[in-house]
Amino acid sequence: MGLIFSIEPFSWGSIGASILCGVIVGIERQVRGKPAGIRTSSLIVLGTYLFVAIASLSATQSTDPSRIIGQVVTGIGFLGAGVMLAKKGMVIGVTSAAVIWALAALGVCIAIAGELVAIKLAIVIVLILHGVDVVELNFESLTKGIHAKYTNWRQPRP
Repeated sequence: MGLIFSIEPFSWGSIGASILCGVIVGIERQVRGKPAGIRTSSLIVLGTYLFVAIASLSATQSTDPSRIIGQVVTGIGFLGAGVMLAKKGMVIGVTSAAVIWALAALGVCIAIAGELVAIKLAIVIVLILHGVDVVELNFESLTKGIHAKYTNWRQPRP
């Protein structure tokens, strides 16, 4: 029976931590109606963890597993670019692209630094995403120009 549930050389703890990190960040994104919700966030963290873990397991004297991390960062950059749009002279989706990049970093963190560190960092990411909104609500000077709330540019001009 143990053989059925075995995912050696990976660990269920790392898989669970990957999904949990994705859920922590994904809930914040999904509640706001932003790209990369729970499903996407969990898959990004899990996929990145798996790539880095596989690279670490296949390391030999003639291979460099850190190259996989570089390739993941590049690939995630393309995924992040896909959520950015130019609309009426403004670029939107930059924060979502940055979140996707940070999610990949969480996957690397799980494979290299450990699950608990990654979970703590997922919470830090959500605190940044939510905390900046709280600060912006209290300081009008932070919501000018490009940082004006989207409602200003969605309304028809007179």
